[in-house]
Amino acid sequence: MNDLFTIFVVMALVNNIVLAKFLGLCPFFGVSKKLSNAVSMGMAVTLVMLIASIATSVIYNYLLVPFNVEFMQIVLYILVIASLVQIVELIIKRTNINLYNSLGIYLPLITTNCAVLGVTLINSAGDYTILQSIASALGGGIGFTLVLIIMSGIREKLDVAETPPAMKGLPIAFITAALLALAFMGFNGLM
Repeated sequence: MNDLFTIFVVMALVNNIVLAKFLGLCPFFGVSKKLSNAVSMGMAVTLVMLIASIATSVIYNYLLVPFNVEFMQIVLYILVIASLVQIVELIIKRTNINLYNSLGIYLPLITTNCAVLGVTLINSAGDYTILQSIASALGGGIGFTLVLIIMSGIREKLDVAETPPAMKGLPIAFITAALLALAFMGFNGLM
């Protein structure tokens, strides 16, 4: 149990998928303009990350390793992630059209979100069991959501702040992300 908690905290804070691994930056900068969109995107990515980690853990441990075809993992993982994203996209479109419209192009981009693929590959590289993969995916997804929420809160404040014209938009967002990454480096002493 302690091992699962450690994996969760390390993925959420210490080795945050966005700020330490620099994966998933496209939705991080694209969706972090509004808090409501950030929460929704974070939940969608967490859901896809969790289901993809379970599916890819089963595929890796019970299909790829026994048949000695581990080199196929990236192709199969992308196929699994793309299928899951299509399912999540259909569910969101049928249940909440406003959310679907507000997420726009970033919802199908979860398919190519390196954060989701990165977590599944981290799980495979660590030879995680299914439970460890679940802890890793939840930690990665919650860490992604946490950083997205923090960044969106900061960006909403920056929109009304007096910022030099040359720094408005993405330039100040990049500087803010760098400072946020430095702040998260403080969690390195936890584990």
